[in-house]
Amino acid sequence: MKNVYNMKKLLREHYITTLLKLYEYSTATYWDRPMLQYVDGSESYTYGEFKQKCDRISQNLSRFGVSAGDKVAILSSNMPNWSVAFFAVTAFGRVAIPILPDASENEVSNILTHSDTKAVFISQSCLGKLSPQIMDRMTLVIDIETFKFIKKDDNAFQCDGWVKDPQADDLATIIYTSGTTGHAKGVMLSHRNLCHNIIESLKAHKCTSRDRFLSILPLAHTYEMSISCLYPIFVGASIYYLKKPPTPSVLMAAMKKIRPHVMCSVPLIIEKVYRNSVLPTIRSSRILSWLEKHWPWMLYRLVGSRLHKTFGGRLHFFGIGGSKLDPVVEEFLIKCRFPYAIGYGLTETAPLVCNALVGKTKVGSIGIAAYDVEVKLGDVNPETGEGEIMVRGQNVMLGYYRDPERTLKVIDEDGWFRTNDIATVDKNGYYFIKGRLNNTILGSSGENIYPEEIEMVINDIEGVNESLVMEREGKLVALVKFDDNVLNWDQAAEDKFFENLQTLKNTVLEYVNKKVGKNSKINEVEAMKEPFEKTATKKIRRFKYKDYHPEENPPEKKKKQ
Repeated sequence: MKNVYNMKKLLREHYITTLLKLYEYSTATYWDRPMLQYVDGSESYTYGEFKQKCDRISQNLSRFGVSAGDKVAILSSNMPNWSVAFFAVTAFGRVAIPILPDASENEVSNILTHSDTKAVFISQSCLGKLSPQIMDRMTLVIDIETFKFIKKDDNAFQCDGWVKDPQADDLATIIYTSGTTGHAKGVMLSHRNLCHNIIESLKAHKCTSRDRFLSILPLAHTYEMSISCLYPIFVGASIYYLKKPPTPSVLMAAMKKIRPHVMCSVPLIIEKVYRNSVLPTIRSSRILSWLEKHWPWMLYRLVGSRLHKTFGGRLHFFGIGGSKLDPVVEEFLIKCRFPYAIGYGLTETAPLVCNALVGKTKVGSIGIAAYDVEVKLGDVNPETGEGEIMVRGQNVMLGYYRDPERTLKVIDEDGWFRTNDIATVDKNGYYFIKGRLNNTILGSSGENIYPEEIEMVINDIEGVNESLVMEREGKLVALVKFDDNVLNWDQAAEDKFFENLQTLKNTVLEYVNKKVGKNSKINEVEAMKEPFEKTATKKIRRFKYKDYHPEENPPEKKKKQ
């Protein structure tokens, strides 16, 4: 019996090489099972209903001449119809252009123009981001919430749009990313790239059709698309979406109702839970504080049990990726036996490169190479063991759209993709990221300084929300966003405000410079009034703050009467 199961599994893995094959396999196998819906139960699809809807939408695209190879954008927040639009495009040989819903009008225009998009699925809330010029260029503009036409070019209605069965190496999607560097890139991902990530996910953590996935990250990002959309569809699971942004109150209510088995998140979410809920609870309780000092194992058992119930009580996989997790928070999760896993990847690798599975994590590590992915360090420094992470495998992108020069810079003739991430690796194959190559600061003695490591220390200080370290005139400067309840920018008394501000700066300087090496000591701290601008995975857009001086023009304060 076991051999029969293994044979079926091998056949299934070999078979799923395109999104069309995934579409046909899953809708046939799980026809009557629930597939997509909002947390409140509205706009729900079974796998069979999903297929019928996708087929009809594809036919409508064909009637207006939107054929295989044509680009179709999706500009919307997460919803069941997002996946309908995506498969109505990709399963029939067209190319999807997912766009983050918080993109600016200028970014939307640039993406639609550069990609030669012919049609767009869009939510009403994003409609204002389509300029009149872009609207005129579109053959179709479709309301993704109702699938009704907002705009259609009747001259294109010739019923001559053709579709085809896509091949494994055909282009499936172009995902535009500016990352944290500010230079937008159109990452071309093939059907093979995306389907290989499904198999990687299956090898990392097996899920079944009985599992419930709660999707909270943007589907326009490969992390959520691959692991919280394509993978659950492959195993026949149910996927739930929020109608509102994932604020703590919205998330808590959703988890209580859905009781999810699987979630993917970014570090910021679990770090906020730890700092804003767990720590205050422990410190405000005399019993828990006593347990922390005398019976810490009992404290972690109690807190871990409560945390598990907070997430619905059935969670067996909480994926964390997108950026580095605070080691203090990670140690806490390990002690509480929380079922978290770490994933590392990039849009260019669709995205998974390394993973640390539930129960097999190491503090500070991104894990080992994912299934059937080659990972190595290039240009290794013999003294420190640090080198650039390089990746080769079926998950590596086709290249950057209309940008062969940039493609040649990151993929060599042997197929190795340069990630721009500097790391070390231990004897067991666990990788530890030090920082980004283009963020590295060269110290006065020629040593490498990784600002991300200093930022981790700063972010551990009570009252600090987030930080960014940069070099300015040969000195290390930390831009720090303090919690609003710690630094109130709207308080009336000017003297009191600046006295408090200086105290907070001194606290950061003193704490950090005791924790870091002599080459990583910071010289100055500047306070940010507004939160840092971030990417979809909540990484700070560092390039925006290269020459930023938040305190050159401090806000006016009312003088004490």
